[in-house]
Amino acid sequence: MRGFLNSTIGASSIARSSIGITCATALALPLTLPVTTASAATATTKAATAIPGSTRSLPLVPLSGVRVLGTVPEEGLYRPDGEHFSLVGVVWQDPDTELQGRVQVRTRSAATGEWSGWQDLETHNADHGADPGTAERDARRVRGATAPLWVGDSEGVDVRVRAAGNTGGRGHRTDGARPSQPPLPSGLRLELVDPGQEAPPAGAPADAQADTPHTDLDSDAARAAAAANTDIARFGALQIPALSKRATERELARLKGPVKKGNPYIGPRPRIVTRRGWGADESLRGGGFAYTKKVKAVFVHHTASGNKYSCSQTPSVIRSIYRYHVDGMGWRDIGYNFLVDKCGTIYEGRAGGVTKAVLGAHTLGFNNNSMGIAVIGTYSTTKPAKAALTAIARLAAWKLGLYGANPRGKTYLTSAGGNLYAKGKKVRLNVISGHRDGYATECPGKRLYAKLGTARSGAARYQGR
Repeated sequence: MRGFLNSTIGASSIARSSIGITCATALALPLTLPVTTASAATATTKAATAIPGSTRSLPLVPLSGVRVLGTVPEEGLYRPDGEHFSLVGVVWQDPDTELQGRVQVRTRSAATGEWSGWQDLETHNADHGADPGTAERDARRVRGATAPLWVGDSEGVDVRVRAAGNTGGRGHRTDGARPSQPPLPSGLRLELVDPGQEAPPAGAPADAQADTPHTDLDSDAARAAAAANTDIARFGALQIPALSKRATERELARLKGPVKKGNPYIGPRPRIVTRRGWGADESLRGGGFAYTKKVKAVFVHHTASGNKYSCSQTPSVIRSIYRYHVDGMGWRDIGYNFLVDKCGTIYEGRAGGVTKAVLGAHTLGFNNNSMGIAVIGTYSTTKPAKAALTAIARLAAWKLGLYGANPRGKTYLTSAGGNLYAKGKKVRLNVISGHRDGYATECPGKRLYAKLGTARSGAARYQGR
């Protein structure tokens, strides 16, 4: 069940303008791609908003010339300069269509002018999103998408999308007949996200300028997002400070009422950087907030956006993911309830208040009565930092404690539909689960998933169990 806090806040309309593009390349490609010339394409640019930053959406073009029977469709785009971005992703028109193939990108550094090597974008990203049947999931602007990739300050891009070939998969035929549907999704577009830069608040020390982004409280949307945390923080706070366990227990009694008997079993409140603290442009998201009844479970994710970021860049990474989720994928807000970087800093994700049961879009089919924590990075083969695991445990111990849940326990959630569990199925899950426990996916990566037992025991210990 969802509750909505109605407000007069609306997502600001953002104009788009077209830019003619001529693309040509004669490069050696990692997928044995032919040398091609991309014909004219159109780039659409978001008009400047009150907060610096932008999303550019560029249509991909066929690279294989005239398609004949037996050829593998390829689309791409080459722009050696003229852009400014730090995160990339590929989106397409129908969110129910799977991209069966390979997406690779290389980028040109704005600092050195050097091209990076080719990097793969994770194509299986449909497992992140709002539940089927919800207004957010059924919105006409929702699109299919790859995972985003953080590439740092860049000014040139080269992207190639190649179908998997006639291997008998979805949309393919092996009997010599034409495919029943295009092997590549229609409407493929490259999203280039510039996170922008924000100045520190008035009076901040000089050494805080590099890592203290903020946004002004000059709109109804910004004021509403800040007000959602005034149950535990001052209005407009850039961060919510950590508390001792005893102070957290007193706060719990104030928020939820005195515990009738025994230990309240809540971990000490950790420090949390607010949306204003990481520089969220509140005009981008949908108006109002969506809530579920309670928080019974935590789903741990990785963003699959790569590990080539410094912790001082984390606010920029989050602003980029936020723009990609909203502008590129068509969601109402960033999908995760919280994000954690490799240095263990915790960030507020979806707006609505960190103590509240905010309905996210992180685990398709199981967003109701749960919350999503995303560790920024890719952890399929990379070991997660100890600081990140500690942050997961501390955050889970506190947030689950607000709702009386045991981090070492089990709980039942009802599936809203997915590739593991049918709609209406009651599923028994760990209170701290990985994304793959609710949906057949690689997320949160093999190496992070293997550490969830450590997170469970750590969270239980913080709660005093």
